[in-house]
Amino acid sequence: MKRPDRLILVLGDQLSPGISSLRDAEPGRDVVLICEAMEECAYAPHHKKKIAFVLAAMRHFADELRAGGWRVDYVHLDADGNTGSITGDLARAVERWRPRRIVVTEPGEWRLRDALERWEAPGGVPLAIREDDRFLCSHAAFRDWAEGRKSLRMEHFYRMMRRRTGLLMDGDAPCGGHWNFDAENRKPATGDLAFPARRAVEPDATTRAVLDLVAERFADNFGRLEPFGFAVTRADAERALADFVRDALPRFGDYQDAMLAGEPALYHSVLSGYLNIGLLDPLAVCRAVEAAYRDGHAPLNAVEGFVRQVLGWREFVRGLYWREMPEYAGRNALGAERPLPWFYWTGETEMACLSAAIAQTRDEAYAHHIQRLMLTGTFAMLAGVDPRAVHEWYLGVYFDAFEWVELPNVLGMSQFADGGLLASKPYAASGAYVNRMSDYCGTCRYDVGQRTGPDACPFNALYWDFLVRNRNKLKANHRLGPVYRNWDRMDAGKRRALRKRARDLLGNLEAL
Repeated sequence: MKRPDRLILVLGDQLSPGISSLRDAEPGRDVVLICEAMEECAYAPHHKKKIAFVLAAMRHFADELRAGGWRVDYVHLDADGNTGSITGDLARAVERWRPRRIVVTEPGEWRLRDALERWEAPGGVPLAIREDDRFLCSHAAFRDWAEGRKSLRMEHFYRMMRRRTGLLMDGDAPCGGHWNFDAENRKPATGDLAFPARRAVEPDATTRAVLDLVAERFADNFGRLEPFGFAVTRADAERALADFVRDALPRFGDYQDAMLAGEPALYHSVLSGYLNIGLLDPLAVCRAVEAAYRDGHAPLNAVEGFVRQVLGWREFVRGLYWREMPEYAGRNALGAERPLPWFYWTGETEMACLSAAIAQTRDEAYAHHIQRLMLTGTFAMLAGVDPRAVHEWYLGVYFDAFEWVELPNVLGMSQFADGGLLASKPYAASGAYVNRMSDYCGTCRYDVGQRTGPDACPFNALYWDFLVRNRNKLKANHRLGPVYRNWDRMDAGKRRALRKRARDLLGNLEAL
């Protein structure tokens, strides 16, 4: 077979035909290499569904490339000679094909980019790492925006991105006269709302083979593998986008912060995994959502809230990740050291909200952002859990979790472990927030209305204890000034009782 000019390595989260590594390549001249590597399946405690989602999407993308005339060298996880690592199988492919050069789009995670930068190809074949321009803000553009700023706030970045892309702009002004309609997006959900039916994709023969492989090779991993209904092809991901825009987007804004038992998605899109592995293009998704507003199908608060998540938050955390890594992963500004409670893996806790969110995570490999931030995330922060352990849990259990997006969200926003680089204050909350935004408290063994005593909601005492034990580190935060003044005005006996309740809880977290 003719020696290729280029060997093009395509990674598992780069399943886009327009990826930079393929852009000037030629199907008849070059070879695409796609590797299933045990190292990538095992470097975090991945959910069974997450492994299956990525592998099935990789295999379908290889078929998509072959249908377009590409030569694809696909290394299956159980293939003879599989080395278990991306660099190991890349070396084997270089010896197999003897290309003149190797091309890859920059990996999304620092560890893999570092491995490729340090790797030496057999025979000294040159390796070119190209920027991933599927993202709408380059590394250089983010550095330029961040340079000289005393604080990095997503809202300021988001406005810059709106101006650059023209999304939801009327000339030089934001649509509706405001940049942000978040104040309109905090309605609690009630059980009488009608939620759209979710399209589950029936596994085809390719996906079924992956499910069988995962069931055999990863039987002890977290989570339930079946039923499996994620989209793993571009066509099915695009159908999921169309379903969301038509059926759920109009009410997404109002209820995006709400939580209901037995309703995993409510009006959320569940498109993040498809964006993160390349089945959907972020700008195209934002434009489809914007068109729904322009056409009068969806209100501005819903559309702006969604665009802010993709154009604002997603791009912002990626820029922060690459600017701050690798040191960022080790940050622990609050000195939290407690182990992650075992019920994060079992869901076996009498706290109804955490039990529901963790059980949903186990079953679906998905929870929406408020369940992640204000339930599992907030509890871990209030309890003083080691942020590295929290990060590893989130990275493993969610189908859309890749380190560039997950790590800043967990360490920065959820755990405040970066000391305020990403978030303007810790997302600390008592049980009152959970009660206001969900129906979990009505069936809970604990009483959300009680602060102290054995039946009191654990969030209540842990909220105040977190603030008090971290006062020296947080007292300068102007947003927490009123909270500390409330504590100082509280009766001394109530304060002692709250601290005692917190000590009792922290001394036996596994019994909650």
